[in-house]
Amino acid sequence: MGATAIPGCLTKGDLDLVVRVDAADFPAAEVCLAARFARNAGSIRTEDFAAFADDGQPLPLGIQLTVKGGPFDVFHHFADALRGDAGLLERYNALKTRCDGLPMDAYRDEKSRFIAAVLRRLR
Repeated sequence: MGATAIPGCLTKGDLDLVVRVDAADFPAAEVCLAARFARNAGSIRTEDFAAFADDGQPLPLGIQLTVKGGPFDVFHHFADALRGDAGLLERYNALKTRCDGLPMDAYRDEKSRFIAAVLRRLR
């Protein structure tokens, strides 16, 4: 679901996956993922979203677990928007280039604002 899933998108060399489950399956899925992967300490955790990481792989791995239709079930919408709009992808890549070398928090803030704006337009 991350940049590696978008042809032509700049990536920092990690692999992001989203696991979408029904609400009834979320607790069990979270337990399974937590048994195998470290929780992403820099991410929020709610009743319908949890994030995990595995930096010990050749490509650092991020896993986002979300409830289908929940408030955080938006990753696929953003990826589809990037795949379908070359201009949007170009602006996203420009943001990534502009933020290269900034502290990760600053980059994440910029990226979050960009993604939120795209998702607002999609609604």
